[in-house]
Amino acid sequence: MEVCTAEKQMERRTSCLQANGEFLQQTLVKLTRETRDKLAAADRELASAKAEIATLKAAMGKLEAELKDMKAKPAAVEKPADKK
Repeated sequence: MEVCTAEKQMERRTSCLQANGEFLQQTLVKLTRETRDKLAAADRELASAKAEIATLKAAMGKLEAELKDMKAKPAAVEKPADKK
């Protein structure tokens, strides 16, 4: 960016302002693209995390069901019958 007010000639001042405008436009386009890329990466990461959470929830449900079945079995499984 240049300080355009230092220019005395109107043509040079106009040219300076146009150059500043173009620079700002290019910077805005670059930042927009970078932000869009970061958002897309964050969306992919979020989708991956959601899939992992769903997998973990399913595994946890399976483990809870197995635990419930184990608790429901009679205590005889834990204590074998004494044979003397």
